[in-house]
Amino acid sequence: MSKEMQELQKQWHAVVQSIHSNSNVVFFFYPQVVAFMNSRVGQYLDDHPFLALSLLMFIAVSAIPVAFFLIFVVTTAIMACIGVIVMEGVVIAIGGIALLCVLCGLGVLSLGVSGVLSVCYIVLSALVNYWCASRGQIRKKEVNGSLPRKSPAVSDLSTNNGKNE
Repeated sequence: MSKEMQELQKQWHAVVQSIHSNSNVVFFFYPQVVAFMNSRVGQYLDDHPFLALSLLMFIAVSAIPVAFFLIFVVTTAIMACIGVIVMEGVVIAIGGIALLCVLCGLGVLSLGVSGVLSVCYIVLSALVNYWCASRGQIRKKEVNGSLPRKSPAVSDLSTNNGKNE
């Protein structure tokens, strides 16, 4: 290794040692950082500071496109949900309007049919009442004798005519 790389590595070790030794520094992920630095990958990156710096720069630089992608995904998912809700609302509204039209048509049809049936009932009821009343009056007149008797049969007339002569 060149002299500059060795000096960079020494500075890196000094920073890591100051982080490990300084108890006043409180990190939220400090236990995870310590566990990572004690792992094989952490030890390898500790021994190769250029690779650690390259990896850190890659993560830092790639955070912005990843964040934009995640924002795009979340926005697209939200818009898809809103679109589905709006589309479902439109379909339900169209179905409701169609159902309302069908029910109004059935209401008008039922009014028409019930009107026709009511008129038929009233007319038939009046005809039946008239027919029954007229038959009742004929029977009453027959019983009272006010109706003229049937005219004598033709044979009776011929016999009566012969007697009169």
